[in-house]
Amino acid sequence: MLTTPRILLISGSLRTGSSNEAVLRTAEALAPTRTAMYNGLAALPHFNPDDDTDPLPAPVAELRAAIGEASALLICAPEYAGTLPGSFKNLLDWTVGGTEISDKPVAWVNAAAPGRGQGAEATLRAVLGYTGAAVLEAACVRIPVDRGAVGVDGVITDPAVRGRLAEVLELLATAAQQP
Repeated sequence: MLTTPRILLISGSLRTGSSNEAVLRTAEALAPTRTAMYNGLAALPHFNPDDDTDPLPAPVAELRAAIGEASALLICAPEYAGTLPGSFKNLLDWTVGGTEISDKPVAWVNAAAPGRGQGAEATLRAVLGYTGAAVLEAACVRIPVDRGAVGVDGVITDPAVRGRLAEVLELLATAAQQP
């Protein structure tokens, strides 16, 4: 019997109310029983290979457990100075030494304005390659977010954006059910 895949939503932004958070809050609203939001980015210690041993720092153990329990991951991270923000790169660095993400379907949404965000995507693709993640290219999309389309609840109201996010979630869920 197949169980409903659980998609872990990970924002690469620490900024409250960011476009990236709005994308993931919208994904959460579209599929509440199939998603879980990771909120521990700010609590992660700076990556140090000497600390990547048992027992792991508690926030790292929680991150890896959340990834391990998920069927797939959906990431939405901003670009900062031409690449991923340092805090999010730090999160990814903590996943390299574990096996939780290995072979797991992963996709991302680039919410940046047209012509922006390519550096973050390139870095994300490179680091995920080191983790052994199964990047689902068909679900890696660019969906620019108009701040005027974000409601007071932090959820995007634009039907086209919501439709595209629903497609991404369905692609990830389907990939997560494949043997």
